[in-house]
Amino acid sequence: MEIPNDVTRRTLLRSAALGTIALASHVDNAFGQRVSGPPNLVFIMADDLGYADVSCYGRPDVSTPNIDGLAAKGVRFLQAYANSAVCSATRTALITGRYQYRLPIGLEEPLSVSRNVGLPPDQPTLPSLLKKGGYGTTLLGKWHLGVLPKFGPLQSGYDHFYGFRGGAVDYYTHRGTDQKEDLWDDDVEVHQMDYLTDMLGSRAVDVVDGYAKSGRPFLISLHFNAPHWPWEAPGDEAESNRLRSTNLRDFDGGTQKTYQRMIQAMDLQIGRVLEALEARGLAENTIVIFTSDNGGERFADTWPFTGRKTELLEGGLRIPAIVSWPARIPQGRTTDQVAISMDWMPTLLAAAGITPDPAFQPDGINLLPMLAQNAAPVERKLFWRYKANAQRAARDGDYKYLKILGNTFLFNVVDDPMERANLKERHSDVYSRIVAEWHEWNATMLPEIDASSTSNFTGDELADHIGTPKTSGKADNPDPPNTPTKPR
Repeated sequence: MEIPNDVTRRTLLRSAALGTIALASHVDNAFGQRVSGPPNLVFIMADDLGYADVSCYGRPDVSTPNIDGLAAKGVRFLQAYANSAVCSATRTALITGRYQYRLPIGLEEPLSVSRNVGLPPDQPTLPSLLKKGGYGTTLLGKWHLGVLPKFGPLQSGYDHFYGFRGGAVDYYTHRGTDQKEDLWDDDVEVHQMDYLTDMLGSRAVDVVDGYAKSGRPFLISLHFNAPHWPWEAPGDEAESNRLRSTNLRDFDGGTQKTYQRMIQAMDLQIGRVLEALEARGLAENTIVIFTSDNGGERFADTWPFTGRKTELLEGGLRIPAIVSWPARIPQGRTTDQVAISMDWMPTLLAAAGITPDPAFQPDGINLLPMLAQNAAPVERKLFWRYKANAQRAARDGDYKYLKILGNTFLFNVVDDPMERANLKERHSDVYSRIVAEWHEWNATMLPEIDASSTSNFTGDELADHIGTPKTSGKADNPDPPNTPTKPR
């Protein structure tokens, strides 16, 4: 085979490693245009967004034309899951491609300001592996995987960082739950006053422009804090002033209208980023992903599921997920492929023709065959645990095992997405098998510890949680079923 001068041996090796999609230079896309080189990557993550909180997933009272437009140009997942029902744990899985419970930081639900743990700088990550492969890497927005001096985005593979390190900040003052300012440009604290969603969108446009001029392939991780509390939309400076003496977690604040405006403000900034990609001629060969870090919070729409953030019911785990890559992925489709946050690392590495670190093989899978080649969905076995209320869950095919405190269930979550019909007696063989599988999987993870942070909603916080007590925070590391009792 004759090799064109502008196709390097490295490009050919990347193409061979990918297998499912040709990445060699000068391949025609679906529009007859010539696309050259590895794709650019824009990963957009909302914070605490419910499964049905954007219009293309069914919310009737919110207008999200830019997110909807992204879905029209790509594939919308109908069975996408978060790795956890809270943010830090999911973000650990996302950046490593592995179950979060393999690392101490992954035991935090979520990471507390009092806990001096974080993502180890020597842990291979999506940005660090892409960086080694020649990509520029930038994180804009939320980090929440440990603080300086030991931990941070620049220590874990990002070239640049603009955003906040903790779990939440006020949208105007940018103060965290400890009332300290938490806004950074790389490792330097900065003091800027504006609505944070708008600030992140503006910086993202600037970063797109910079990478376009350099001609270097790039990863932009755009991790919004919206629509996470505090409940502040554009123009709500008075609410920001009211919360100055609180820890931001305002159970007396927020309305559906405020929440809707927060989502619409985020959609507007996503539209600006998509327009910048188009204007710079980058849209065709850029993979854009939009998703959430966990299920919805108190104002979220999680229909047709029950449960919410901090819970392993479907509403706490199911999330919107949309991916667009006009040069390779057919447009305007939905998929029933079961997916989870940790799948994005192997998927994006495969698209870039980069091999994962052999010592840290992903637990997630490469989704490209199902996305770009319309391959049949792959049946999955996925596992979760959550320390508050001793929650456990597993998805095996259409069935889901769920445990909350001493209550155990088996649901067919395809036929019964609200998790109402407990099938554990009718299908006791399936129930026993999945429980055994969960214990086998759990034995390969780090055990729960008393010291890690965990949280749950209680009856005095949310009226639909009547009788739910505050978690003890105690670890629960049960023996597998049928394990002989140890002598005392």
